[in-house]
Amino acid sequence: MLELGTGSDAPAADLIIDGTDASFIQDVVEASKETPIIVDFWAPWCGPCKTLGPALEAEVTAAGGRVKMVKVNVDENPQVSQQLRIQSIPTVYAFVDGQPVDGFQGALPPSEIKAFVDKIVALAPEADGGLADAVAAAQEMLDEGNAADALETFNAIIEEDANMAAAYAGIVAAHIALEDLEQAEAVINGVPMDIATAPEIEAAHAQIALAKQAAEAGPVADLRAKVEANPDDHQARLDFATALHASGSVEEAVDELLDLFKRDREWKDGAAKAQLFTIFDALKADDPIVLNGRRKLTSLIFM
Repeated sequence: MLELGTGSDAPAADLIIDGTDASFIQDVVEASKETPIIVDFWAPWCGPCKTLGPALEAEVTAAGGRVKMVKVNVDENPQVSQQLRIQSIPTVYAFVDGQPVDGFQGALPPSEIKAFVDKIVALAPEADGGLADAVAAAQEMLDEGNAADALETFNAIIEEDANMAAAYAGIVAAHIALEDLEQAEAVINGVPMDIATAPEIEAAHAQIALAKQAAEAGPVADLRAKVEANPDDHQARLDFATALHASGSVEEAVDELLDLFKRDREWKDGAAKAQLFTIFDALKADDPIVLNGRRKLTSLIFM
């Protein structure tokens, strides 16, 4: 279990630095291969930045060296801001292993800031006595279609470490593969409180939601024909995206949802955006489908 804010002598000056266009690769991209980096894009004239910045700094400091922060003044460093398509501030990105994995725009309440930092901290590799290798081996079994043996291995891992979020997520995925959604829900609802907000657990919740949708998805060919016959039939397009995802065509499903969002972002209380986030949450944060999908969605939001 990750213990936040306990046990680090790292001075704040080492945890929080000012970044520049010239130093961004070294301070963020390369540094994130060792420790997760949170980047705060701000400007002196930005009111919300004055609230968000100190709150982020406090949580990064409390994390005890498990995450670091780079502050980028967009007025003084326009190059990196333009490359990352920063169109409003404050904007926050998190980098892990050289890649952006998550982010948000605008000021957040303290509880959400803490949850965001905790989530990024959880993405850092941890010493685990070899259990990560066991999780990887069980995941390989699952990927090869051997869900029963994978389930047995994941359960054995839990006996060694009752707070291994990745193992709980694997158990859920195995039950989904075995078409036992009821048991998958029982497992996810019974995870220890200490890891209830871990990224793997959040992903498992999304996977269950998508599995339920898949059980009700219509035939892909019929829905494709329906959308082609009437491109403005939003419900048909949403159903088509659901069926595509259920059939394994995840990237195509994301494209259809982006198309729906572009046509009417407010339809059905933002159903397209909500479904996109469910798909993103079900995947790893650094999955190319997630990274490309989030980038395209952000571009559409600011069109």
